[in-house]
Amino acid sequence: MNRRVAHIGIAVRNLDQAIGVFSALLGRPPEDAVTVGDQNVRIALFDTDGCRVELLEGGSPDSAVSRFVDSRGPGIHHFCLTVPDIEREIERLETAGFRMIDHTPRTGADGGRIAFVHPDSTGGVLLELHQEK
Repeated sequence: MNRRVAHIGIAVRNLDQAIGVFSALLGRPPEDAVTVGDQNVRIALFDTDGCRVELLEGGSPDSAVSRFVDSRGPGIHHFCLTVPDIEREIERLETAGFRMIDHTPRTGADGGRIAFVHPDSTGGVLLELHQEK
């Protein structure tokens, strides 16, 4: 089954400031900026020729990203693998003993389908599964 790293999610305190920093670092502006209401997060996406950088700002103090930044500080929040069949991948991982946050896929920022694997079962790393639309 073909899997590839789709993006690295970086939690930030202030999206506008982080966009300035990463635009300078990467030598280009973000390709897109979106708000994902059901996840309560603002996202800026940078194309880096194969693996995107996704800057994440919590939409409110009680959002998951804001709580992450408050407890751990800004930094890498998750990494994302693209998978061809997300339901099959969820089933495979659950059968292998991994703890899923999402047992059923939901819609991601790009309209694809996503599900998260709990960091308790991955050595502390939040893993996002992504099936492109």
